[in-house]
Amino acid sequence: MNNQTSKEPNSTIPMTSAHDGLVQRLTEDIFCYTDKIVNVYFVGNPRKPHEWFLVDCGMSRTPDVILTALKTEFGEAHPPKMIVLTHGHFDHVGAAFDLAKHWDVSLYCHELELPFVTGRQDYPKPDPTVEGGMVAKLSGAFPYKAIDLTPYVKPFDSSGSLEGFPEWKWIHTPGHSPGQIALFREKDGALLSADAIITVKQDSLYDVLTQTEDLQGPPRYLTTDWKQAKLSTERLRDLQPKFIGPGHGLPMFGDEFKRHLEQLVQEFDRVAVPDFGKYTQD
Repeated sequence: MNNQTSKEPNSTIPMTSAHDGLVQRLTEDIFCYTDKIVNVYFVGNPRKPHEWFLVDCGMSRTPDVILTALKTEFGEAHPPKMIVLTHGHFDHVGAAFDLAKHWDVSLYCHELELPFVTGRQDYPKPDPTVEGGMVAKLSGAFPYKAIDLTPYVKPFDSSGSLEGFPEWKWIHTPGHSPGQIALFREKDGALLSADAIITVKQDSLYDVLTQTEDLQGPPRYLTTDWKQAKLSTERLRDLQPKFIGPGHGLPMFGDEFKRHLEQLVQEFDRVAVPDFGKYTQD
């Protein structure tokens, strides 16, 4: 298994959205950058080396996309202290190897995600038969093979915190993938939810292209354990977050977000779990 590098072909998905390239400032130190249809986050002070961390690495296989966004927004692409991978699906690790190599920094993920990002185990195949829209039907062509991010990738320690950023906690949110994590900061209720909770109906081509706002459970075509996905949603609700930076879709704030999150938890089996599909559990 070779390392994933920029020498590999670009993603097989020629898909983008209305917010491709957009940088949104959520707080003084949280910035959301949209790479095609997926969000990455710059957290901390990117104007100074090693005083910030990157959350996920987008779809684009070239690091130039994220490096250019950093230079445009902050004047320079200073290296972060670390890169946090919420999980290893193809749309979240696009430039991971090359960015880690360029900056000479470590990639951190949950230990249960390590087999998929060290070349040892492929993800389950996406399910194009699942209930959903056009993106779900196209998902059979999405990459699912293991990648190899050694020697840069390491597991989080068991403390639940990020080294150098003690206010941030990682929260295990399995269901969409075995080792998916979200990030939470109690002082301002900031939740970076990865794909455990998203704000766009990811199986709908129209909604993805237009980024129509709609609080949702994880993408249906790549979620293999719906019981765990439901428990993960409840776990994040119980943190009482004040706003969300999702893996897909627009950030959502305030009372509207709280109301929709509670509704998602209460109606998860009806609105999130598909009526049919090979990973749907009775």
